This record gives sequence, structure tokens and C-alpha cells, in this order.
Amino acid sequence: MAGIKVFGNATSPSTRRVLLALHEKNLDFELVNIDLKDGEHKKEPFLSRNPFGKVPAFEDGDLKLFESRAITQYIAHRYESQGTNLLPADSKNPSHYAIMAIGMEVEAHQFDPVASKLVWEQVIKNFVGLTTDQAIVAEEEAKLAKVLDVYEARLKEFKYLAGETFTLTDLHHIPVVQYLLGTPTKKLFTERPRVNEWVAEVTKRPASQKILK
Repeated sequence: MAGIKVFGNATSPSTRRVLLALHEKNLDFELVNIDLKDGEHKKEPFLSRNPFGKVPAFEDGDLKLFESRAITQYIAHRYESQGTNLLPADSKNPSHYAIMAIGMEVEAHQFDPVASKLVWEQVIKNFVGLTTDQAIVAEEEAKLAKVLDVYEARLKEFKYLAGETFTLTDLHHIPVVQYLLGTPTKKLFTERPRVNEWVAEVTKRPASQKILK
């Protein structure tokens, strides 16, 4: 049977989210590079893998998936007994699973839209020769600060966002956090003690380091 393939770009936070899960599970895989500058993700054959034209797409044998958070959940369940457990310690407990699910929803709908705009303004624009709009940065930082205030309160009670163990909730944040640590927005993490500790903890993980290489 064919092995695991990730069709994406190593600089893409969404692709990195999937790579993180694979590294945490110590799984062998092939990263098939998709040239985003050339718009390869908007053409065939990539569109046959994801009709919405966004990286990554994923194959595990005959199974074909897209949407990074769906892919990481598949990896966490399909390979639950391998490598790092990315689910709650008692994954069969509905209430524990629901808490992790809330965390994943918060990341996807509250954290990521704002944090990704900040990455666009401060990282990607610089890379492609555009000028950062400081007014947008200030506006989005104010929104992110409110999200991180909620995280700070949560992390006063628990080591990680979904409880006492590292889960997909935490993993999903890492790629964008890594980018923001190289920008002035880093201050929003460092000025919140519990958030700062959590950021240090999740970004120093071996898998987190591997996706930077």
C-alpha cells in the first residue's frame, strides 16, 4: 500500500500543522512540494486533491483528505497508539474530548483568523516586498490580546489549553505562533506569564523544531 503523502509547502502554516502531527507520531511520510508562488495549488492536478485550491492535501494509501485540522484529527485517531498521544488522556470520555474540541474551535475561529492577518502583515508582506500596514497591525493586535487574555486565565488552571496533557488544541497553534515570535507581536505572548510559559513549552518540542528546518 502507498505510504503517507502531504501535498503542500513547508512554509505554509496549514501544511506545517499536518507535518507537526506526523512528526509527533514519528510517522514516515513524503512531502510533495506545491509551488505557491507559481499558483500550483490553483491548477490541476492539485485541484483534484483539494477543489478549493488550498494547501495541504493528504493521502494515506487510498484515503485522500484536505483541510489541515481534519487531517491532524485523522492522524491522531488512526495512529493513536504511536508516538505522542494527541488526544485527551481519556479519549473515550465524551466530556474530555469535548473540551479539546472547544479548544480546536477557538483556535480555528478566534485565534487563527487574527494571528494569520498579523503574519500576513509582518512576515509575508515583507517577504514579497509589500509594506506592512501598521494600522491593521494595531487593530489585529488588540483583537489577539483579548484572545490571549482568555488563554492566560485558562492556563492558570491547566498546563495546556485542553487540560494537563499536550493535545491537538495546542498543536494547531504552533505554526502561526512560531511566525509571530519573530515579529513585534511577540510582546503579546511574553507579557502574559502563563501564555509565555505555554508558548515556550510547545515551541521547544522536537516536532516543533523539525518543521523549522
